[in-house]
This record gives sequence, C-alpha cells and structure tokens, in this order.
Amino acid sequence: MTVRTLLLGTAMAIGLAGTAAAQDAVIRTGGTDAVFASQNTERMWEAVAYSNPLPPGAPTADYPLVAWCEAMVSGHVALGESLNTDDELDLELIELGRAEERKFSRALEVAGPRQSPETLEIAETAASGVRARWSRMMEQDLTARDETFGLFFGLPGRCEHAARRIRENITTPPATLADVGLEPPAAATE
Repeated sequence: MTVRTLLLGTAMAIGLAGTAAAQDAVIRTGGTDAVFASQNTERMWEAVAYSNPLPPGAPTADYPLVAWCEAMVSGHVALGESLNTDDELDLELIELGRAEERKFSRALEVAGPRQSPETLEIAETAASGVRARWSRMMEQDLTARDETFGLFFGLPGRCEHAARRIRENITTPPATLADVGLEPPAAATE
C-alpha cells in the first residue's frame, strides 16, 4: 500500500466523519477495500502504460524492454557522472537514475533464468544498441554531454510495469484500457 493511498483513505475518512456522524451512519476505513483500491490503481496505470506507444527502437516484449530501459538509465547516469557536477538537481537525477538502474537490473537478474535464449538475445541486442548510442555521446565534449544530460526526458511508464511483471513472473497479458473501465469494451460481432 502506498503512502498516497493511505493519505487519501485518511483524508476521505476525516471528510466523511462529519457527514456520517450527522446521519448516524457506520464508517468503515482501511481493510481490504484499501488494498483492492491499490491493486485496481496499479492495474489502471499498467493499462495506461501499455496503451501508449514506445519510442522507436524499443522492444515490445517485457524482458527485452526492461533490458533496453536499464541501458537507457545506466547510460544517462554514466553521462551525468562524466560531468563532475556539483549541481544539486543533476546530482539528484543521477541518484534517481541509479535507483532505477538497480530496480531494472534486479528484475533482469531474477527473470533471466526463465527466459529463452532467443529472448535473451533480443534483450542483449536492444541493450547493446542503446549502450552504443550512449558511448558515442560520451565521446563528445563537456558542453554537448551536459546539454544531452539535461535533455533526457525519462523512460516510458511501461518500463516500471514491465520490470514488475518480469520480476514477479506475471505471464498473463497486461490490463487493457477496456479492462479497467477507461475505454468502452469492443462491441461483440456476430
């Protein structure tokens, strides 16, 4: 359960307390409803993430995508470290990138033994392509590296969900927008 969910539940309980007291209604807080809401929220964000297009060159299968994402983040971190900066924002971005890099690396490590040789090869090819692009950038002068570091906008939201799915060995298809009520279900054809 996230802090945001706990805070939202507490705020709702406090806001409803006055109304319920005036109506002598029973108020129920927390419990399984909060866990269910949290799981539904995760499914909703997963559906949104998987419905958005990936950048050109990003693999669509989860394991290769996580390898691609890990290479993107680790390259960005290495680029930031090459700047020898004391800028607080840059240092925070580097630290956040390291945390993401560890998360993706751990997911790849856990899920690696379950992957086919073909999937591992696709993942390595995707990651190698990203590392080659970052390597070319590392050869640039300090100004170009600094500008590139500042222009990196982050990763697709799908990276986080794909990492969770491979780490937890989730093999069912991801939720769709229709599954979570964000899009009407497709009409049945006869």
